[in-house]
Amino acid sequence: MKRKNFIGLLLCLMLTFIGTVSCSQSSDNTTSNSPSEPVKLTISAAISLKDALTEIKKIYQPENFNPKLTYNFGSSGTLQQQIEQGAPIDVFISAAPKQINALEAKKLLLEGTRQNLLKNNVVLVVAKNTDEANISDFKDLTNSKIKRLSIGDPGSVPAGQYGKEVLTFFNIYEQIKPKIVFAKDVRQVLAYLGTGNLDAGIVYGTDALTSDKVRVVATASENTHQPIIYPISVLKNSKNVEAAQQFIQFLSSPPAQTIFEKYGFKMAQ
Repeated sequence: MKRKNFIGLLLCLMLTFIGTVSCSQSSDNTTSNSPSEPVKLTISAAISLKDALTEIKKIYQPENFNPKLTYNFGSSGTLQQQIEQGAPIDVFISAAPKQINALEAKKLLLEGTRQNLLKNNVVLVVAKNTDEANISDFKDLTNSKIKRLSIGDPGSVPAGQYGKEVLTFFNIYEQIKPKIVFAKDVRQVLAYLGTGNLDAGIVYGTDALTSDKVRVVATASENTHQPIIYPISVLKNSKNVEAAQQFIQFLSSPPAQTIFEKYGFKMAQ
């Protein structure tokens, strides 16, 4: 027993002897009866998941941890860089394996927690007022009436990477590259189209569903690009591993699956 606790106990016993107070022994490790602070989980996720995860947050009520969820949305490449630079992240959901593969190679993932969560598709979108005669297929992007289009930066935005693969499959990427405005993420592509300054864009099918200013004119066949998989993992430096694993488990549950499907995603498992 530390000296200050010993002196305190002696004083308490003396006061008890003269009938002033009653006392009980305590230690420095004694916790108060007030509720403990909730576990805090920080989840970095591809911005295409923003709407679905925001809704899932409203229904997530685990029995054991009652965590406070904080989302950090952005392009998968940017999120990868933040994690590599030491950002305190518990869970990472990438829109492609590339970024999470890089983190795994640097041993930044908690071993045994990585899994494939969702699937998506690539679509060609135009502003709603666009003349249907000008574009109805990816190959129509070579049309001289299509002046400008946007895709995510293929180096950091998975949707841009897949979009480039589709255009390369049709052997038109280099031809139309001068027309392309590269965006920092898929939501910026939609924003560009919303201004009316662009003729077309390539995004995920799930993103197209979030905007009432665009319409889908073509969906890329699966053989034109690599499989679109959203992997998820707990980060090795997470301070809340058990709560993080419980959150990942919930994302594969029927209630979460219903929400993902509402926003156009398909479960990977």
